[in-house]
Amino acid sequence: MEFFDVISERYSVRGFTDQEVEKEKLDKILEAARLAPTGVNAQPFKVFVIDTKENKEVLSKIYKADWFVQAPYVIAIAACPDKAWTRPWDGKNIADIDATIVMDHIILAATDLGLGTCYIGAFKADVAKEFLELDDDWEPVLFTPLGYGNAEPRETPRKSLDELVVYK
Repeated sequence: MEFFDVISERYSVRGFTDQEVEKEKLDKILEAARLAPTGVNAQPFKVFVIDTKENKEVLSKIYKADWFVQAPYVIAIAACPDKAWTRPWDGKNIADIDATIVMDHIILAATDLGLGTCYIGAFKADVAKEFLELDDDWEPVLFTPLGYGNAEPRETPRKSLDELVVYK
């Protein structure tokens, strides 16, 4: 698929079949995560591949939507701020930015391979942290179900470029 087709076709999938994701597709998606750029290439992240069938009960506590646990996998990204680059002039730590870039690579790779995803940021962080067995140095940042979608995209109007872009 061409890049602009991928970004045009990606949508938040809110319904999945139980069809298994092929290992070669999962491996390509994980490779996309590994190749994601991070500040000073620190790679201050971990990718968790969670078997939904084995962990349905706890995943349902992390995020309540029924469709969240329909796909064969849920992917979680955690970040370690102590290992991430921090801007020295204002102290802005970019661990969450790095983790988001990683998730974006995962989601776009999944779309390219015919799989559905949905960014989940509105999850119960304390339950997620305990489930992922993260110590205090790590924080969960994003989740996505990963599987074959069976839900149509919602209408998602976008602002015009004139509303979003400022030329100086």
